[in-house]
Amino acid sequence: MTDGVNDKAMLITGASSGLGAGGARQAQDFYLRHGPMNGPSKVSVALRDLPQGVASLCEIAQGILIHRDIAPWLYELKLSSEERDVANIRPVARMIAEIEGRSARSLRETRAPLERMPCVCWHFSSLVAAMLREQGVPARARCGFGAYFNPGRFEDHWVAEYWNRTERRWVLVDAQLDAVQRRALPVDFDPTDVPHDRFILAGDAWQQCRAGRADPDLFGFSLIKEQGLWWVAQNLIRDLASLNRVEMLPWDVWGMMPGPTRTISDDEGAFLDRVAALTLGGDDAVPALQEIYDDPRVKVPRKVFNADRKVEEEVPI
Repeated sequence: MTDGVNDKAMLITGASSGLGAGGARQAQDFYLRHGPMNGPSKVSVALRDLPQGVASLCEIAQGILIHRDIAPWLYELKLSSEERDVANIRPVARMIAEIEGRSARSLRETRAPLERMPCVCWHFSSLVAAMLREQGVPARARCGFGAYFNPGRFEDHWVAEYWNRTERRWVLVDAQLDAVQRRALPVDFDPTDVPHDRFILAGDAWQQCRAGRADPDLFGFSLIKEQGLWWVAQNLIRDLASLNRVEMLPWDVWGMMPGPTRTISDDEGAFLDRVAALTLGGDDAVPALQEIYDDPRVKVPRKVFNADRKVEEEVPI
């Protein structure tokens, strides 16, 4: 097991010598390792003996987690403010502890909605990605927008992404979409292989909006009536952090992330153009992704602003 510093040195060395197939393999190896909040010693014991396969792991996640905003709508479960606040848990180890504290059942057993951990899409994605890594599958969480929640709009969302060795491609997986949600939502695809026109990666959304091919006001979170290019920019920075194995909550704010009332400057726009291109650049772009992530405008600091709790918090990285 190598730490983040050694991983980075390995990848930058690959970049300086030309990546090619060997460099792509190095990048995939990078995503076999957990990030600083999810070290293997903290999650391996709970996750190592789960069934193999993406579909099985998604079913497990669906049986132990419940989306706090969908719970009252589709599962007839009204959550208190204290229960909704559980969704502010970041590390996977703390997620597992919370899940086990709610029921003595095995993680393999589907629980009643009341016994599941209240969370959001980010937790489904981060947990399944951690499960896959424990099974020797390169995986990461991706930030962007779902086109299958609210027709005509692109809603803030996270999915997992894993390397399919047989097909030699990265595959998007929406672990949140259980049978209940698939019946209620316009889901016309396999959630274990989400098309890129149904989940729009943040970098793709940024490029489309910047080029005038998409309306920024269609991207955001309709439930709280927020949208715009500023939201796309925030998600782009969150996706950059996640591609560097620092998975932050959907409402964590830091660095140059713009708010709804601040105009993105020309210099900021050009910098984010570069970030967007790299997040879409495939395995060969990973060394450059790590290099640009070192910029203090986008690197996750020790303290971030939690917009859900409206407080500054220290993060375990």
